[in-house]
Amino acid sequence: MSDALYTELLQLALQAAGRAGELLRDGRPADLAVAATKSSPIDVVIEMDLAAEKLITDLIADRRPADGLLGEEGASSEGTSGIRWVIDPLDGTVNYLYGLPTWAVSVAAEQDGEPVVAVVTAPMRDETFHAVRGRGAWATGVWAGERKLACRPAPPLDQALVSTGFNYVADVRAHQAAVAQRLIPLVRDIRRGGSAAVDLCDVAAGRLDGFYERGLHPWDYAAGDLIAREAGAVTGGRPGERPSGELTIAASPGVFEPLQGLLEDFGAWHD
Repeated sequence: MSDALYTELLQLALQAAGRAGELLRDGRPADLAVAATKSSPIDVVIEMDLAAEKLITDLIADRRPADGLLGEEGASSEGTSGIRWVIDPLDGTVNYLYGLPTWAVSVAAEQDGEPVVAVVTAPMRDETFHAVRGRGAWATGVWAGERKLACRPAPPLDQALVSTGFNYVADVRAHQAAVAQRLIPLVRDIRRGGSAAVDLCDVAAGRLDGFYERGLHPWDYAAGDLIAREAGAVTGGRPGERPSGELTIAASPGVFEPLQGLLEDFGAWHD
């Protein structure tokens, strides 16, 4: 892939994610969590989610009509260019519903199945993370200019701050809680942010030593995984496997292997 195409894809991803983030931020009713006069709050979130995905996919289709699409809200096309966009228009819907700031728009571009460009924007944190394969990971925020990202130097596992997430299905969530209960005495502490995309970027930014979650979809981690790897983190799933719905892990190099080993021993990937 040429540098020019890398740059084209990155600029399109930044524009698409930025516009969708503005739509979601500015279009959210101030009383969303409690208003239920004409429609339920969940209906409003779904409408915003769909509108954000349509904005992204329309922009991509206009600029690069031969590209494929895979979106959380149903966008799906194979394309003919070898480029496929993997889109989560609103990662962290419960946070969005309740007015919590940790939600994001995630846009990744793959070439022949390999992520090559990634953007995650978190409008309420005023932060945008981006990466191009082989070029490192960067972020803009309340600080001046772009900041190059680097994961934290690996602490001993018992000093590692680790984030995770929980499934909406009650039985799965109960199993995940049991795994976290076994893990928490062995690490510094566990956080639960509510957005896998943001958690992966926080690993990249050195705000977390590790992250793991079961039950994610490709659009949940496609962009964040590349950003974490380009910042020096190790990512994967079960031993010898890539991130997947069974298990997704990202961590500083010295934290990844012991964390993965514990999660395998605890059966984090199944009920």
